[in-house]
Formats: sequence, structure tokens, C-alpha cells
Amino acid sequence: MYLYDSLASILSDIEGKSTSVIQLVEYHLERIEEHKHLNAFIEIYTTEAREQAKLVDQKIKEGKAGKLAGMVIGLKDNICYQEHQVSAASKILDGFTSLYSATVVQRLLEQDAVIIGRLNCDEFAMGASNETSFYGPVLNAADATKVSGGSSGGSAVAVQADMCHAALGTDTGGSVRQPAAFCGVVGLKPSYGRVSRHGIIAYASSFDQVGPITKSVEDAALLLEVIAGKDEFDSTVSSVPVAEYSKNLAFNGKARIAYLSETLESEGLDPEIKASMLKNMDLLRKDGHIVEEAHFPYLDYVVPTYYILTAAEASSNLARYDGVHFGYLSPNANDLERTYKKSRTEGFGLEVKRRIMLGAFVLSAGYYDAYYAKAQKVRRLIRDNLNDILTNYDFILLPNAPTTAWKLGEKMEDPVVMYLADIFTVQASLAGLPAISIPVGDHSNGLPIGLQLIGRKFEEENLLAFSKTLLHLNK
Repeated sequence: MYLYDSLASILSDIEGKSTSVIQLVEYHLERIEEHKHLNAFIEIYTTEAREQAKLVDQKIKEGKAGKLAGMVIGLKDNICYQEHQVSAASKILDGFTSLYSATVVQRLLEQDAVIIGRLNCDEFAMGASNETSFYGPVLNAADATKVSGGSSGGSAVAVQADMCHAALGTDTGGSVRQPAAFCGVVGLKPSYGRVSRHGIIAYASSFDQVGPITKSVEDAALLLEVIAGKDEFDSTVSSVPVAEYSKNLAFNGKARIAYLSETLESEGLDPEIKASMLKNMDLLRKDGHIVEEAHFPYLDYVVPTYYILTAAEASSNLARYDGVHFGYLSPNANDLERTYKKSRTEGFGLEVKRRIMLGAFVLSAGYYDAYYAKAQKVRRLIRDNLNDILTNYDFILLPNAPTTAWKLGEKMEDPVVMYLADIFTVQASLAGLPAISIPVGDHSNGLPIGLQLIGRKFEEENLLAFSKTLLHLNK
């Protein structure tokens, strides 16, 4: 068995009878065991995955298999799967079993994907390194002394180390794109409202989006095609029709691409990542595309704006975890007030508590206008600026992160330093725009480098097609 780069190559071998879905599952189970030190999986559905695989093999023989037959996939631990545990990597939900499946999970199963397990992540998806998890950090398969990126670190490492063929993560401010960049895989954040959030444990409801992490643009396109679209359980999902992304991956004509000079000249940008940006800009120009400078004057404001707004939403969303309705109940609680205080104090990790407190502060009387209301106005300015750029250009090209993956523990002492790792990913999240991370080579330190493309809202079809073009130019 070898590492397949796309579902198409898997299906070719299944058709040629050189492999089967059950053989693929056994292979991935072996890889999970070999790489368990990376801590990517919280739970493995060994028996269930084998049973699913046998059913899919039978469907393939009968010619009745769905679009994802042959794909073995993992789920980030904030995506609900009926009768399976889900905890958002938090003690406060340890042992909780979901009563229903997220819409995205239902759609995966309907198309015959095999779900092999749930994947580690930062607690409640709050983090940029996958070090805030109740279950411990996820290690980067390229160098186990380095972080995986976050918050979907388990999803990225599982695909990186071939423990599953693809994975679903969630992206609030870069949580699919940044770990994908750190692990050398493809990570897609769809437009806000493109994919249902029903059954996703909420962090910040006006930002959260489910996105695929894959080895190829083709598989990212196929997964988005399956999970996207209107959902009666989520009123924020757009009714804009879902294109057949996987069948429209040829980019026609030449693109107009903007690069943001403020990101390229940022003091914290690693010189080799900057060199990779410049190299790719040259490759695009030589291929006949137009690459021009554009200005984004709000770079210094994106991180504070993002953290004010997401913390405010988190403080509201996480109020439900009180030790009464479900989840962790402190053994030290002996009255109602102590139940709330003790259960939340003991159940939440330090970073989650920090963001809840920040959110409660910026929403409080006397501070709402100074922080939350002002941040909403800045969010509008950021969105308008990016949309203005995209009226003249097809895409925006920028780095994913200022550096490659850093050492475990390196940024945990200073939360502000950790937050600044999001400086190049939160723009697309604040504006609700689709963005993708694609691997473009390795740093001299041996770690992967990923570049980011932002597209127009709901134009994932063009974004995916052009991403394939850019990947091809790097080969």
C-alpha cells in the first residue's frame, strides 16, 4: 500500500482490484497505531470503520456507491456524530455522547465515506498550536518537537501522516488553513454560509465554518461539493446553488492576482516564506497571469478586532456549559452558585477561560461601545477593503502564517504572541470570504510552507481551480 494523493487514484486501484475499502481501513488503522505518539486521534472507531468498509465494498460491487466511496475520513472533535462521543477537546464535555449527527456528517455518510475516528484539536477550537487540548498537544509528523498548528491540528496531522485519507476541521480565524500550512497539506475555508454549522460545537457563530483538509485540491473540491448547500437546520446557510466543484477544476484564461504589500513587508515574516511568495509571484507572471500590489491598511487591527469579536461570541456560546444540563459536574459543588463556579472553573482550560472573561468584559456595560461596537465597525472596514480589492482582482495571494511550525511550548507563556500567529488568516474570516492553503515546498528547517489564496464570496469554484494551477506551477 502506498500513500494515495487523491480519491481518484484510490478508485482506480479498487476498480483494478488491487485494493478494497476494507484494505484501506486496515492500512489506516496500522498507520494510526504506528503514529499514536503524534496524539492526532482521541478515539478510533475500529470495529465500526471495518463494518462500514465492508458495506461500501459491497455497494461498489453493485454499482450503487456514493461519491465518497473509498474515502476514509476523520472528524475534528467539535463535530457531532450520533451515538458517538464529542468533547471539543475539553474536560467540561469529557464523556458526552451526541444525540444527533451534524449535517456535514450526515452528508458524508450518505455518500459512503468511512469515518475512522475523532481527531484532537485545541479546546473549543481556541488556539493556534493544538496545545490547549484537554487530551494533550498534537505533534507535527514532519518534526515531533514542533506544533501541528491549530485549532484543527489533529485533522492536519492525521492527513499528513496518512492516518486517514482526508479530514474535516473547522476554521474560525485560520484553524483549517494554518495547520494545513504547517503540515504540508491542502486546507480550505469556505465562504461563511456555504456549509451548515448544524451539529458543530460553536466557538464564534459569525465566523465558524467547516472545511476539508486533504492531500489534493481535487479531494477538497469533492468534499466541499458533498457538504455544502442549504440546510433546514441552519438559517445562516446560503441558498446560492452548489457547483460541481470537482468537475470544474480547469481554470480558463489568465487571472488577475493582488498581493498585499503590508503582509509581504511585515517585520515578523520569515525571510524564506517571503522568498516563497516572491517566487510564486514570478511563476504566475511567467505563466501569463497579472500579479500586482494592493494595499490593506488595516493589518495592525485585524488581530485585536478578531479577538474582541470572537471572544464576545464565545462568552455567549459557552454559557450553556454550566455543570447542570450536561457535561462535567464538579464533585466540590454543594449548591447552585458553587455548581456553576466550580464546574466551569475546573472544566474549562486556561485559554478558554481567558477568552470567556475577555468576551464578558467587552460586552459589559461601559465597555460595549468602546470595544465590541468599535470592533464591528472595523470589521466592516476590513470586509469592504478586501471586497474592493476583489472587484479589480480575481484572487488575493498572501502568506498563511509569519513562520513555519514553532517548537512545542514556545509561545504558550504569552497569549498575545500566540494570537499574532493569526495575522494573515483572520482577514478572510472577518470578511466571510473563501480562502485556501496550498503547500508550495519546504523551508530550510525541513518544515512545510503553505501559501494562501483568498477568493470572492461563494466563488469557491474559481478558487479551487486556480489553486490547482498554482500547485501545478510548483511541481
